[in-house]
Amino acid sequence: MYEPAEDSFLLKKHISKYAKGIVLDMGTGSGIQAEEAAKSKKVVKVFGVDINEDSIKYCIRNQKSKKIIYAQSDMFNLFRLVRRYSKIKFDTIIFNPPYLPDPEKENVKDIALDGGKNGYELITKFINQSKYYLKPKGKILLLFSSLTGKDQLDKFLTKNYWKYKELDRQHIFFEDLIVYLITKQ
Repeated sequence: MYEPAEDSFLLKKHISKYAKGIVLDMGTGSGIQAEEAAKSKKVVKVFGVDINEDSIKYCIRNQKSKKIIYAQSDMFNLFRLVRRYSKIKFDTIIFNPPYLPDPEKENVKDIALDGGKNGYELITKFINQSKYYLKPKGKILLLFSSLTGKDQLDKFLTKNYWKYKELDRQHIFFEDLIVYLITKQ
């Protein structure tokens, strides 16, 4: 399970302002973002999903809000494959993805950290899929690293008709952590 760190806390700062309606915390990890979203009166329901079964068990054991449903899911599979969730669209999607590049691809993949060969592959896969699950005026809060390939991510978003705005940036050690607000054009 991914323990909250600087990136988690940077993203968390923006949830109270932007989370509303039905919220998805993709890759919920410890549930820090889902729990923060559930505190808002503007939020009706929160889904916290993660591919890691241990993360989901941890979140359920430590759950503080009845607004949250935690479930194991690889990206959007829960909403694609489970009938009772198949019609859900989200007002807000929060994602602190694995974003570190792994150019060698020789090591055992760490699903909590490895964002693909260049670092942005998982993010672009997420963005491509999210268009089917985001309401027309929905918003995505995305955190990534300057190591992820910001220029490539910006080009991808523009090419695929997404608007994005940098909300925050924090320099730590050898990288900048960046929070984007992303909406459909």
